[in-house]
Amino acid sequence: MPEAAAAAAPKKFALQQYKTEVHVDWCPGCGDFGILSSIQQALFQLQIPPYRVAMISGIGCSGKTPHYIDTYGLHTLHGRALPVATGAKLANNQLTVVAVGGDGDGYGIGAGYFVNSGRRNVDMTYIVFNNGVYGLTKGQASPTLAKGLKTKSMPEASIQEGVNPIALALGAGYTWIGRGYALDVKTLVSLMVQAINHKGTSFLDVFQTCPVYNDLRTKEWYAGEDIGRARIRKLDADPEWDPVVKDPTSIDEIVEKKGLALRASYETGDSLAVGVFYSIALPTYDEQLAVKVPALKDHPLVDLPLYQRDVAPLFAELA
Repeated sequence: MPEAAAAAAPKKFALQQYKTEVHVDWCPGCGDFGILSSIQQALFQLQIPPYRVAMISGIGCSGKTPHYIDTYGLHTLHGRALPVATGAKLANNQLTVVAVGGDGDGYGIGAGYFVNSGRRNVDMTYIVFNNGVYGLTKGQASPTLAKGLKTKSMPEASIQEGVNPIALALGAGYTWIGRGYALDVKTLVSLMVQAINHKGTSFLDVFQTCPVYNDLRTKEWYAGEDIGRARIRKLDADPEWDPVVKDPTSIDEIVEKKGLALRASYETGDSLAVGVFYSIALPTYDEQLAVKVPALKDHPLVDLPLYQRDVAPLFAELA
């Protein structure tokens, strides 16, 4: 089918089919609305059947996301979205698995899981709602709030350095790394489509406004109303920017691409880069597992007759 005809062809699944009737009870003006809308639009653009999607979340305002997306979903424990998502993908490799969480959930209590999920390279996507505060528990500083900053809910300025999620992801081994901005839905949808399409563990950090507790990183601040220009800088606006590793066996190219991504990730203040920072094609954990268990090439784990055996002798032995 020609491209023009394909583009004009009606979608099998409507956008509304990715939405639930559950009332969205985030605070008015919250950046979470932009992220939620972007996820729904990305799934719609990709035309992934809702029954083939699993949304996994941790604790926090972002934890409610699976309630608002009409797919399979699990609202799990604080910081544990990634290991649960990993289990879901390994149990059923036919699912598109998307994990979501806040910066406190992902980079604080879930930091260990964040690192180890990167090194496994399971074929799934992780989206982090990054607003610099713990919004659900009255605005304490999260791991991404920079040293010296003081939001209105804090008695004193932070005395700890903030975590750099992009740098951490580069070191952990994520094979697709990006960053977006919650109030730029068009660009964010594009990034989510790329992240979900990527074969391997993709990580998308999203600058998200919290109008109730973070009075520093407001939509006006991101728009740069005080300096006369937007603080958000799109990496792909530079025609020479190329985050894709062409030869995954070339250490020199990997180091070069990661070095450029690392430098861009440390831009702060009046220039905050968004876009794709790094991308490399490597064998996924799922693929490597299928080599060891050939049956997984044809059937997901949930369909294999693992328990269709007589376990009575085993129980007798343990008695």
